[in-house]
Amino acid sequence: MSDLLRFATAGSVDDGKSTLIGRLLYDSKAIFIDQYEAVERVSTQRGDDYVDLALLTDGLRAEREQGITIDVAYRYFATPRRKFIIADTPGHPQYTRNMVTGASTADAALILVDARKGLTEQSRRHSFLATLLGVRHLVVCINKMDLVDFSQEVYDAIVDEFTSFASRLHVGDLEFIPISALAGDNVVTRSARTPWYDGPALLYHLEHLHVASDRNLSDVRFPVQYVIRPQSVKARDYRGYAGTVASGVIRAGDPIMVLPSGFTTTVAGIDTPNGEVPEAYPPMSVVLRLADEIDISRGDMLVRPNNQPTARQDLDLRVCWMDESAPLSAGRTLAIKHTTVWARVKIREVVYKVDVNTLHRDESAQQLELNEIGRVRMRASRPLFMDDYAENRATGAVILVDEATNRTVGAGFLA
Repeated sequence: MSDLLRFATAGSVDDGKSTLIGRLLYDSKAIFIDQYEAVERVSTQRGDDYVDLALLTDGLRAEREQGITIDVAYRYFATPRRKFIIADTPGHPQYTRNMVTGASTADAALILVDARKGLTEQSRRHSFLATLLGVRHLVVCINKMDLVDFSQEVYDAIVDEFTSFASRLHVGDLEFIPISALAGDNVVTRSARTPWYDGPALLYHLEHLHVASDRNLSDVRFPVQYVIRPQSVKARDYRGYAGTVASGVIRAGDPIMVLPSGFTTTVAGIDTPNGEVPEAYPPMSVVLRLADEIDISRGDMLVRPNNQPTARQDLDLRVCWMDESAPLSAGRTLAIKHTTVWARVKIREVVYKVDVNTLHRDESAQQLELNEIGRVRMRASRPLFMDDYAENRATGAVILVDEATNRTVGAGFLA
């Protein structure tokens, strides 16, 4: 059975992100003939002398007219070896929040760099955001190599520049691939026009990228989403706790503790839509049955008795601010969502703002504007059971919500 890889594309405007995804879909036979014919027809109407595969992903009318990506476009395809979910994220600086959304669940990030332009401000911005969001695998696709005559010198210069920049980031796995998304060089198959490159084609690398060990299988975290009590006479005594395994491996018979009450019991059984299973691991959605009747409700968390997250009411988080109507500043009150828990927070202080291009910290900053990132201190109305984001993405992240408009205005990370 093939496993799943989620990856996001990022980079500056016109670096070829949508074209690359279109090429992956087309060359891997993941689109229908009528889809290709529709793209071919639109390309002809626009006067292009080639089939613009970017139209396969630039779904919004505004994007097609401008030739840029605004929203996060999700696409799905599969090969015999693996299934893929692609998040095609925007390149413009004003859409940084969309990139955060697309990369927040990604296993890998494809950073596209135009071989003619080299490393740009947005390349640096998106690389920093990807590592901030816990993406452990970066693949730098040096695109449009056909426009620089497949020059090894140009490729090597960009590799050296990016490697120097990445040394200041927390990058676990870094790979460089010279490609031409338009022509298909080194995308699905190796290209004869880069004899000096001895690495894999992009699709081969993605198919063989090992991400299973990235998941935290040691710290059991099970946020309860829903308590299941069937009303039928036949199942009257059934009580189960539904949720998604955030981390760790849960087995029938394991000791379990309920937070925040601190009561302990054991796992009596694990149910799924396909029947009972002996164990559950991330990201499985299951129903846990417990040996004892304990008062448990949505927002509680099931953990191992000797391995608990830290209860935090005073929060010191990295925050990406997403609200265009007002900046984030001290004194503001917001709703906060952590796993399945809702609470309120009062902003105490903006500690500093990060320049994502130079990674410099501006400690004189008093607020965060739209798409800016910084460290923020806040006080929650109740303790939240959190782990460091680097250890557990599910329990190390929060979203901030404006209570008046119910809009998500920020994303926070315990780092």
